[in-house]
Amino acid sequence: MISAEFLLGQLSERGVLEIAGVPCSYLTPVINKAATDPSVRYLRSTHEGEAVASAAGSWLAGVTTCVIAQNSGLGNMVNPLTSLHSPAEIPVPMILTWRGEPGRPDEPQHELMGAITPDLLSLMRVPSAVLPRGEEAADEVFRRGWKEMEECSVPFAFVLRDDTVAAEELREPPASRLPRARAVTSNIPAETPTRFSVLNALLETLPENAAVISTTGKTSRELFTIGDRPQHFYLVGAMGSASAVGLGVSRHTMKPVFVIDGDGAALMRLGTFSAIGAQAGPGFTHVLLDNGVHDSTGGQLTLAAHTDFSAIASACGYRSVYNCGSTSEFVSAIRECLHETGPSLVYLKISPGSIPRLARPDQHPRDVARRFKEFLTSSPDSP
Repeated sequence: MISAEFLLGQLSERGVLEIAGVPCSYLTPVINKAATDPSVRYLRSTHEGEAVASAAGSWLAGVTTCVIAQNSGLGNMVNPLTSLHSPAEIPVPMILTWRGEPGRPDEPQHELMGAITPDLLSLMRVPSAVLPRGEEAADEVFRRGWKEMEECSVPFAFVLRDDTVAAEELREPPASRLPRARAVTSNIPAETPTRFSVLNALLETLPENAAVISTTGKTSRELFTIGDRPQHFYLVGAMGSASAVGLGVSRHTMKPVFVIDGDGAALMRLGTFSAIGAQAGPGFTHVLLDNGVHDSTGGQLTLAAHTDFSAIASACGYRSVYNCGSTSEFVSAIRECLHETGPSLVYLKISPGSIPRLARPDQHPRDVARRFKEFLTSSPDSP
């Protein structure tokens, strides 16, 4: 068997600065070590897709995060792996357990995923290799996996069988209560501006060193139409993952990080609000523009009318929550966020619809990702 210290050491030697993921009994020693050792940065994720998206954000900020998860979590990873990491060519190491491996008795809920795990990884074009139980052999597998990630710009899955890692005691410190959010509320919306006008106001207000991550659909298309800039990262897929990408970026940069989200996308990943409130960097601002519909697919209603996003952010530990009633209040809130410790939420109801002849980002996601990474890492504002 190998030790958790050896495994984490292998990752550290290859530049991994952070572990992100969701527990699995096969991973218990690794998680216990990561959660206990103060030298290890451990990002607790609410689900596996969030972990993968936040690792993409870390990579954009110049840091390698290793995702750890049970293979059942591949179901949650499919969307960001195929519509974020694949088109943007973002490599990320993953340690993936193999519950339900054929020939090894396991619970019935793991049988199907266990049987298809190798084929599913192959179908998503994610190369993989089983981690051996000996240190020398495991070192060689890590070496080969890292070489493939570096040469091909793809995620790589190191598959972990049961009883590969020796037991490790958990001495995790207790969680501390987060401070109560500072709420700034407008009781009656004075207007419902268009998204296009609000995005124009946002870009006029933000400084040149602010990183902007925009959710998929018309939000990214309108942002691109207004003005394409190196500090913009457009999600053209992976709906709901913009906030997790921003979480990953914010933990590894001193720049202000603004995520532009929509109500439909935010509802997809409400758990990420908790991860942001507890673990986002101090420069994180979550801009939520709520038009109550899925604009990019014809205007069908979302469940936003039944959801209090500001209350959710406050309950999840955001330091400040701005519930704006007009564009002028929105701009004032953005200015305050630039000078206060986040994470912060800036919420504004907007009208449905978009401008005609809306453009689409004309650079390949691979090029947008590398341009954004250069913006984040080449400036003196980076840590």
